[in-house]
Amino acid sequence: MKIAINTGGGDAPGLNAAIRSATLSAIRRGWEVVGIRNGYGSLYSDTPFIPLTRERVRGITMLGGTFLGTANRGNPFEMPYQKSDGTWDLEDRSDEAISAFREHGVEALVAIGGDGSMRIANKLSKKGIKVVGVPKTIDNDIWGCDVTLGFDTAVTTATEAIDKITTTAESHQRIMVVEVMGRYAGWIALHAGLSASADAILIPEIEFSIDSVVEKISEREAKGENYSIIVVAEGAIEKKGERFVKGKVIGQAEQLGGVADYLAKELSSRTGKESRSLVLGHLQRGGTPSTYDRLISLRF
Repeated sequence: MKIAINTGGGDAPGLNAAIRSATLSAIRRGWEVVGIRNGYGSLYSDTPFIPLTRERVRGITMLGGTFLGTANRGNPFEMPYQKSDGTWDLEDRSDEAISAFREHGVEALVAIGGDGSMRIANKLSKKGIKVVGVPKTIDNDIWGCDVTLGFDTAVTTATEAIDKITTTAESHQRIMVVEVMGRYAGWIALHAGLSASADAILIPEIEFSIDSVVEKISEREAKGENYSIIVVAEGAIEKKGERFVKGKVIGQAEQLGGVADYLAKELSSRTGKESRSLVLGHLQRGGTPSTYDRLISLRF
């Protein structure tokens, strides 16, 4: 049998461990394994697949990122193209992807990715490709999955960052607003905020009220606690407000961000206290995977 392995969407700690485990498990069965580079991007090139051997995956378990490369664009069902008038639109090029699998004798796909990648894999399966999905995302938001690979490392990174910013907040008697990733799910904010003893945690699942946050800060001030830590998920929404979006690129999901800066300014205005915002951003997706993420990646 010949199988292909793909990593799509945002990178996450543990991807290389999953690639190694899937490759070695297949080789032990006498199967041939190939990798798809840069999401599904290489399917539209002259060399759509690269051979995956014992030598190629040796020593990669502890490495962050994915050596196959990944991409947030390149959905075979919604490929961006430029029209004659210079504007951009989307087209379905999935048949070309299916042809690449057939022409190279690939019988099944191991799709390692998040919710977007799983949707693509599901569509490919409906077009005849045999698929095994491996749930990967620091956001931990894949339906039917308790814990995704990459989540534990991201939460640990976020917790350590909040711990460090807390000492500065206390020293300067400031309000610190820390924005974490998670898109439309609050798992990172909730876990990191609780473990770092944040004073308020704002998540997409519950619309927030600035008045409630101000009230919490005032309660702390009354107790002589002259600093506060606010953890907010990038997809959090104020009551009767809209999600904070930095931009939108055709063929990609909307880019979230800006809620921490907004909160810091509002809280400073309403409380009279100095406030600062910190966006952890892509720092949460990088680095060496934790022990838990290495093990769950290998098990997947």
